[in-house]
Amino acid sequence: MGDIFFDDYLEIFYMIKRIIGLSILLTIGGVLLVSFTTKKSIDLASYSTAGLDLYYVAPNFNEIEDGGTFVSPELGKSYVGFKEAVAFKESRGDYGVVNQFGYLGKYQFGKGTLDLLGVRNISKNDFLNNPKLQEKAFYANLSRNKWILRRDIKWSEGKRINGVVVTESGILAAAHLSGPGAVKKYLRSGGVEGFSDAFGTTIRYYMKRFGGYDTSFVVPDRKAKVVLL
Repeated sequence: MGDIFFDDYLEIFYMIKRIIGLSILLTIGGVLLVSFTTKKSIDLASYSTAGLDLYYVAPNFNEIEDGGTFVSPELGKSYVGFKEAVAFKESRGDYGVVNQFGYLGKYQFGKGTLDLLGVRNISKNDFLNNPKLQEKAFYANLSRNKWILRRDIKWSEGKRINGVVVTESGILAAAHLSGPGAVKKYLRSGGVEGFSDAFGTTIRYYMKRFGGYDTSFVVPDRKAKVVLL
């Protein structure tokens, strides 16, 4: 009698085992069937890019950081740290350099900008050999640009444009690169109207690289000029 019950239990056990095995096979078959379903059966009608940030900025060759960024733990984010960082990007801090487009000195000034700042009737060599004059020209240019962009600084500071937080020092550095008019257009268009120099360097890049410095030392002056002694 006991053997009969044992055989019945054994038979039930094998039956359950077969059912479980069959279920596993059916599950695997279903997964494989879904895996090999052609893409034509996927309904893309419900997919939308609305609300997604589709603006990506790829740096040009000259904007790729290569370890050459000026870093001075001593100067930090001070005004002097700012001007030396800009100078390092412009000329590696060399007062005597002239680039292939004729821009002069440590801060790479063009003749038109120097004329606006009152630096006239001076030879190229005299300008290149006069560090004090170049420093005065840099400050006067910052002062003039800060006056021109005073409202844009007030309205835009702290905002994020093209992924970069706008700061006063970033704006002034960008104005040194492109002129205040181009920076004004960039800010007021929300970054749509851009600018790049002959090397492909952009306003966005300068705003990012030179953001966060303390430029409160620079006094806005509409008529800023270099005083020649």
